[in-house]
Amino acid sequence: MTTATFPANPGTAPATTRLDERFSVARRPLSAVTGAEIQAPLIQGGHVRYANLDYGASAPALSVVSAYLNEILPYYASVHRGAGYASQISTSVYENARNIVRGFVGGRPDDSVIFTRNTTDSLNLLAGCLPVADGRHTGEVLYLDIEHHANLLPWQGVPHRSVVAAPTLKATLESLRIELRQGDISLLAVTGASNVTGEILPIRELAALAHEYGARIVVDAAQLAPHRRIDIAADDVDYLAFSGHKLYAPFGSGVLVGRPDWLDAGTPHLAGGGAVREARLDSVSWATGPARHEGGSPNVLGAATLARATQVIGALDQELWHAHETAIRSFLVEGLQRIDGVTVHQIFSDTNDTIGVVNFSVAGYDAGLVAAYLSAEHGVGLRDGRFCAHPLLKRLGLPSGSLRASFGVGSRLEDAQRLLAGIEELRRTGLGWDYVVDAGRWVPANDTRSYPEWAPNTPGTAGAAPCTDD
Repeated sequence: MTTATFPANPGTAPATTRLDERFSVARRPLSAVTGAEIQAPLIQGGHVRYANLDYGASAPALSVVSAYLNEILPYYASVHRGAGYASQISTSVYENARNIVRGFVGGRPDDSVIFTRNTTDSLNLLAGCLPVADGRHTGEVLYLDIEHHANLLPWQGVPHRSVVAAPTLKATLESLRIELRQGDISLLAVTGASNVTGEILPIRELAALAHEYGARIVVDAAQLAPHRRIDIAADDVDYLAFSGHKLYAPFGSGVLVGRPDWLDAGTPHLAGGGAVREARLDSVSWATGPARHEGGSPNVLGAATLARATQVIGALDQELWHAHETAIRSFLVEGLQRIDGVTVHQIFSDTNDTIGVVNFSVAGYDAGLVAAYLSAEHGVGLRDGRFCAHPLLKRLGLPSGSLRASFGVGSRLEDAQRLLAGIEELRRTGLGWDYVVDAGRWVPANDTRSYPEWAPNTPGTAGAAPCTDD
């Protein structure tokens, strides 16, 4: 067990960011979310409203989505497997969810909409559908080193090439062009927005680049979809994947949307009931369309709530949506940059658009320790670790990880203020409590905070998961 008690950092002036009109739009949440007013216990005593700055890992459910779940739950029944009243309703809700999601992403009329468990599941599904001729893949998959593991590991089991992102986005696009020009690339796999830094990639330009050299493109939109409108038909994107748990519908559903030819010819993702036309004792005739990859009883509630979340997000006033998010991000970045010893990280020097994600580190402190301190002493929740993007963190000189604050429609300026106040206090006076490493994570020593009785495993107990990734 490792312990840490750091001394104060004298001479560090507190950071202040003037609350001018630029930030007023973010004083209140843009949309109501479930759990927005939960009270977090502080290690020094008392409670404070929990400042959730970890939307990038799993966003809270929109209140209207939670209400919708309760509305349809009494009608939950088998999908495609019954003639009963509830079964017919569940089937119609499930199938209509495809149309809603297709509309949300600007899908083409013939695009398949396949419900999965999450983005990782969707991209693994697509990896099993890459074109094959004479038992061999007909091309390679090309990807950058900035990808989340969900858009990195599935391609390592097929012919592939990787490109190390350059210091600028412009140079990175040129590196991709060079690889594509060499030929034999069937698929370009890119993130829509970095889960580490929030930087947005130009997916329309990347799609045009891939098609210029005869390749298709898949976009990991897990981080992009909750923050920006997407139109895959207009951008000419072939495949798109995202997750409900990052889009204010944390009920266990993801989706893959895209051109049906590869999907209808690919290996069924789950061999089982519903995925077949005819099954025999020693052979099978597989279905086409989404059913081919949705073997077993589907997660109708997950698909329905994901669809409902896209309706709410899709109806937001885009100008107000962006202004709310930009205000929080600008306030937070400016405040962090004014604190001695704090570094805000980014991938490209020429980035001109970002989502609600800020990545930073505090000199002299392990990222996990800072996260534990902010939680225990200030009621702030944010992410620490390597964010399932190990190659990128290593290249950025952060092999042990960094900190990530992420926010969305349920966030308010006060959340960012609380984070800044906590970092200022850390740099000014140091930790206010002793912390230990238990089961791979920093936790307060002698933690006497109370937790709900139903919580099975409170912080600091043996067996806590050591993983610090998304």
